[in-house]
Amino acid sequence: MQATFDPRITAARPDLAAEHWQGIIPAERYAKGILMQVVAPTAPLFGAPRSDGPMHSEMLFGETLMCYERTEDGWCWGQMTGDHYVGYVPSDLLVPAVTEPTHRIGSLRSFVYPGPSIKSAPVMALSFGSQLTIVQDKDGFSALAGGGFVISGHLFPIDYMAEDPAIFATMMAGAPYLWGGRSSLGMDCSGLVQLAFQACAIPCPRDSDMQEREIGHAVSFASRLRRNDLVFWKGHVGIMLDTDTLLHANGHHMACIHEPLAVARGQILAKSGNDISTIKRLDPLPK
Repeated sequence: MQATFDPRITAARPDLAAEHWQGIIPAERYAKGILMQVVAPTAPLFGAPRSDGPMHSEMLFGETLMCYERTEDGWCWGQMTGDHYVGYVPSDLLVPAVTEPTHRIGSLRSFVYPGPSIKSAPVMALSFGSQLTIVQDKDGFSALAGGGFVISGHLFPIDYMAEDPAIFATMMAGAPYLWGGRSSLGMDCSGLVQLAFQACAIPCPRDSDMQEREIGHAVSFASRLRRNDLVFWKGHVGIMLDTDTLLHANGHHMACIHEPLAVARGQILAKSGNDISTIKRLDPLPK
């Protein structure tokens, strides 16, 4: 019986596959891949090399992709090194000159200035979770390896480990809903959970069904819910802020909002016919 592989996280097509799948997944040819890094505030990841289709995920500044194919019409097909998601990213948003990140943006957003002055016009705005390589700190500014300056107080060391994902999820309250989004400018339900858990150095897959399968252990519906419990429906997830309050990015409000779990449950049941499928808990949370 032939094994099945999730195409979302398997870098393999009938005509091309990552070199490490040779002898396991049949393909016309195999490629070693070139590591590339995002140099734009965000980079959309699509399931096909066309920008008018649905965005499957989104890469943040400084994140990396193992590129297995560069097309003549401006696409890189490859696999994100963080959560292993596979897709097509516009080539002009990536460079092969990868720098090792030293810090992450820890504020909701932060500006990149051309010089160490808050009066200069920013050259870009970076979202929470973006990865930066800092080469020097001086007078409240941090200089980036590729040029530009950010406010030092907006940064966390890359190995910083927080202990409360809900703190970071709450930062996103009010952000607009965006299918496939992973930034403070727009995110979907699983993107919100992923950002919050990654900020606490907790490995977290991209999609809600993956999260439901891989994160924590299931608790009874009759249990008293806790902060940071994850509540799952078919195709949806939210994070508990306390015993009664759910924070979730959702298409009903087109925003990341917090509301009573009972209200969200009723709205989702009325709209989709789906009730809560699982409640998952990390107990204890990693420290």
